[in-house]
Amino acid sequence: MNKLTGAAGSERSEVFKLDTVDRAIISASQIDGRMSYAELGPRVGMSQAAVRQRVNRLIDRGVMQVVAVTDPLSLGLSTQAMVGITVSGDVRAVAAAVADLVEAEYVLITAGRFDVLAEVLCEDNDALLTLVNDRILQIDGVASTEVSPVLKMEKLTFSWGTG
Repeated sequence: MNKLTGAAGSERSEVFKLDTVDRAIISASQIDGRMSYAELGPRVGMSQAAVRQRVNRLIDRGVMQVVAVTDPLSLGLSTQAMVGITVSGDVRAVAAAVADLVEAEYVLITAGRFDVLAEVLCEDNDALLTLVNDRILQIDGVASTEVSPVLKMEKLTFSWGTG
């Protein structure tokens, strides 16, 4: 069976089909991940015990996670950018090194103009310059970078597979 790469690079060998109850649970959890099973059950037409089992199954199979999402601006991180990285050498090693940087929020290995794309969050432009010039460009195998500052986030969603 083919291996699939899921969230955070985890390997999955099976695709899970979501039914309408699974989708309803995920949708409700995306709105309020702290909702109690007592409140969630009636919303999706299940008992508290049944919805608990269903949520645990979705989490155990890696279909969903319940996490806290922070607001970068409230943490003093006002500069967001996409960094396109061209690699000479081992793309996986470069991607792993970039992923280890605390400023990197999202790191992708791609097959396009860039070998690696990283979304980074920094305090300001000086911090972004330091990150790119003094840290990313110094990673063994990084040939070049192209930085695209984010001017406005038009859409951010985590609702894959529930629509």
